[in-house]
Amino acid sequence: MTHRLTRRAFSKAAIAAAAASALAPFAGGSAWAQTSYPARPIRLIVPFAAGGLADLTARLAAERLGDKLGQRFVIENQAGPGGIAAARTVLSAPPDGYTLGFVTNGTSISAAIYNALPFDPVKDFVTISTLGYFDLLFGTNAESQFKTLSDFIKAARAQPGKLNIGTVSVGSTQNLGAELFRATAGLDVQIVPYRTTPDVVVGLFRNDIQLMVDFYGPMESGLQQNKIRAVATSGTARTEYLPEVPIVSEAGAPGYEVTAWNGLIAPKGTPTAIVDLLNGAVRDIVDMPDLKTRFASLGILAKASTPEELRSRMQGDIGKWAAVIARAGIPKQ
Repeated sequence: MTHRLTRRAFSKAAIAAAAASALAPFAGGSAWAQTSYPARPIRLIVPFAAGGLADLTARLAAERLGDKLGQRFVIENQAGPGGIAAARTVLSAPPDGYTLGFVTNGTSISAAIYNALPFDPVKDFVTISTLGYFDLLFGTNAESQFKTLSDFIKAARAQPGKLNIGTVSVGSTQNLGAELFRATAGLDVQIVPYRTTPDVVVGLFRNDIQLMVDFYGPMESGLQQNKIRAVATSGTARTEYLPEVPIVSEAGAPGYEVTAWNGLIAPKGTPTAIVDLLNGAVRDIVDMPDLKTRFASLGILAKASTPEELRSRMQGDIGKWAAVIARAGIPKQ
């Protein structure tokens, strides 16, 4: 992979030194411990507030990466609309591997729903690797008549305009996943956006909505208490943590698929050797049994990618969500 250098980028000599140091672990020797990258803590900019699923995922990965590379990864939460604040921080940082960004499929949604972002998520950054993939979960009230997603689909077709699906805010992955489901299944249902997942759950228990769409982590408590029934997951195959639950395409909406993801990026111009070193470190940590188990408890399949695969995934999702947004008539921001 090659990268066009900006004025702030390394000189040729600095790039050569960085590349040599990044490759040093493969050569071995004491010089690696003294001069190699990383020689100081690494910032990881997370475009979400502390405490959420993305933040927890980032912290778990950062801890393992720090152990692997021998330097601390420092999480900086920079929440804001469209991930703009966090992206600007990464974009303006020196391309030396000491400032990285945490990205999700929400990054692709931002590119699709905003009229003009001050950055291009595909062209303005170097992609490193995915960290994991996770499906949406479709759930009903455990006491409702809808025991399966097929039950809901049949009722919705028999009673056009009478049933509701609840998600968090308009333009979220959950909300757009519900919009895509409505279109794929050809249903006349109302999609009701709530502020938070607990608000969605309350709506489900009150029968204001008959189906909710969210991620496994926020729904886990209701599932364990047998208050919410999992009726479908959104990927191309059944999940390891809910193997008995069918995927949406098995339950009456053929061709439906939504798989969320998260990963790491760096400023454009970051030397390829450093990107490769970080990619290798990610590949090592996602194979660690304890991280796999911890991710699985959050509904995440720990899995790395090549930099090119992450870039391609990001680009493809921009087009996918742009089509959903247009079809649903969601105003651009």
